[in-house]
Amino acid sequence: MAKASPSGRNRPLSPHLMDGARLHWRWGPGMLASILNRVSGVGATVGIAVALWWLGALISGPEAYARFAAHATAWYGLVVLVGVSWSLIAHAILGLRHFVLDIGAGYELGSNNRWAAFSTALGILLTMALWAYIFLR
Repeated sequence: MAKASPSGRNRPLSPHLMDGARLHWRWGPGMLASILNRVSGVGATVGIAVALWWLGALISGPEAYARFAAHATAWYGLVVLVGVSWSLIAHAILGLRHFVLDIGAGYELGSNNRWAAFSTALGILLTMALWAYIFLR
């Protein structure tokens, strides 16, 4: 991980530098949780557009709402709705994780990895529970 400098001392490399074909860092749960938090924020923005479409169709009358409902209940509409619901749920949970990190807690490597894996899995499980409830009621 360190290379000798011209003075002969070992100096650390930046994480983005490569030694041959090997990176000097490995993926971890914290990195995944951080990236998923950003991705879910973008997905939540898509959800705002879907909600505005729904509200516009709702106030435009039965014909516009029927057109929206036809798209929302098609396979591609359900994929979008599941994705948007995951985005909202995951962004809330991962955002709470980042809030805890912002107050200075949870930076120990083991604790950080556990909470990152837990919060990532919890977002997925709560989304599955929501859609199981919707389809099985």
